[in-house]
Amino acid sequence: MIAGNPLVAAILERAALLALPDWYLTAGCLFQTVWNALCGLAPTHGIRDYDLFYFDDGDTSWKAEDVVIRRCAEAFGDLGVPVEVRNQARVHLWYPHRFGVMVEPFRTCEDGVDAFAMTTCCVATRRVDGRLRTYAPHGFADLYNLVLRPNPVRATQAVYEEKARRWLSLWPDLQVLPWPSEQCERLSGPRYPEHA
Repeated sequence: MIAGNPLVAAILERAALLALPDWYLTAGCLFQTVWNALCGLAPTHGIRDYDLFYFDDGDTSWKAEDVVIRRCAEAFGDLGVPVEVRNQARVHLWYPHRFGVMVEPFRTCEDGVDAFAMTTCCVATRRVDGRLRTYAPHGFADLYNLVLRPNPVRATQAVYEEKARRWLSLWPDLQVLPWPSEQCERLSGPRYPEHA
């Protein structure tokens, strides 16, 4: 199904040539492409950007990540879509300031995929030796059944509900499961003050 989106196919091909460490194409560009196929919509319907993760803990400076971002901008620039490139080894450095929640450093690129707000979002793929290698820690049932289920790893209820509202407006066949009340207390955990 993802091969039906020509932008996904092109990014996968070009990303393989860039040889970024432990890279994956992930998130909305994959699961939303599948939703579009299942719902009979255009392959790129509703997709805002294309997320490309990699993992390099050898240099977690912004400068090193920016070099990779610029390299990718050159490689994907003619596609006409935003390709968001992020070193997952750096997430813990900026996440608290952006979202107000402290996070432990990721040990792998897969850790970044594991932390998405919904189980259906937790899917990533890359080309290895000409073949697709896919990572989907929660499997594919929610994805193929158009189910949005909270992922208890990190996301807050507000993030879950905002994404669900936005996506439901684009894919009205989605089934949105409620946020479990027992997750609220567990995920309210250590936060930075609002002014931080």
